[in-house]
Amino acid sequence: MNKSVLITKYSGELQAFDVNKLINSLRRSKAEEDIVQDIARKVQEQLEEGMTTKKIYQLAFKMLKSKSRVSASKYKLKKALMELGPTGFPFENLVGKLFAHEGYTTKVGVIVQGSCVQHEIDVIAQKDNKHYMIECKYHSHQGRFCSVKTPLYIHSRFLDVEKQWEHQKGHETKLHKGGVYTNTRFTTDAIQYGKCVGLLLTSWDYPIGNGLKERIDKSGFHPLTALTTLTKAEKTKLLDKNIVLCKELHENPVLLNQIGISKKRHKKILEDSKALCKST
Repeated sequence: MNKSVLITKYSGELQAFDVNKLINSLRRSKAEEDIVQDIARKVQEQLEEGMTTKKIYQLAFKMLKSKSRVSASKYKLKKALMELGPTGFPFENLVGKLFAHEGYTTKVGVIVQGSCVQHEIDVIAQKDNKHYMIECKYHSHQGRFCSVKTPLYIHSRFLDVEKQWEHQKGHETKLHKGGVYTNTRFTTDAIQYGKCVGLLLTSWDYPIGNGLKERIDKSGFHPLTALTTLTKAEKTKLLDKNIVLCKELHENPVLLNQIGISKKRHKKILEDSKALCKST
């Protein structure tokens, strides 16, 4: 019955509600299956023609939070990445930490001399003979896609930097690559161009099976903005201190004192942080 209900996507486009998409997103939160099915059923019961995907998410999130704070934090990962603003630096920091976790030596926010001009590079990552120049495109709204203009621009910058890198001692055998990381999605043209010129492209769900959502789940590097036990103001204070991960909170509980959080609230915050640190 509900398959015929049209809902409104972030882009404004109408599409038929697909309960399986909701079930799959809830399962990614690692909530128990009976909870997943119960929430899916209750959301279906409250569906109305034209209801927005944002409203559907809010309904599901509220129900899930009442059952499990940690599952709710995992469920809101996409939104949590968008709450890393208003600047793009916390997202760059997160990308740098993901590379470091995967064995790369990283630098975040550095000035690099190209063959023609200087460039401010978001993340430089090196491992073995791999040498990557990564640009991060952060968006605070889900409807914003990364168009082909971005990889076109990044590739031209990379070529200028690559010319300079190739002249450096010890770089004769290194594999130089440019890349674009975004917390939303790429357009089809952006992916096609990136593949054609050999750019590393990573978005919320690309490459399939190894996008940001999978890499964050695997590493346990959940952004602290996912926590339901912190206020927006408290998250901002931590981001201002260049703290972006739940893992960092768990390993440095004194940070909670530094931003004025009372001792009686520490336990829940640290319990949730610890649970979100666990890699899958």
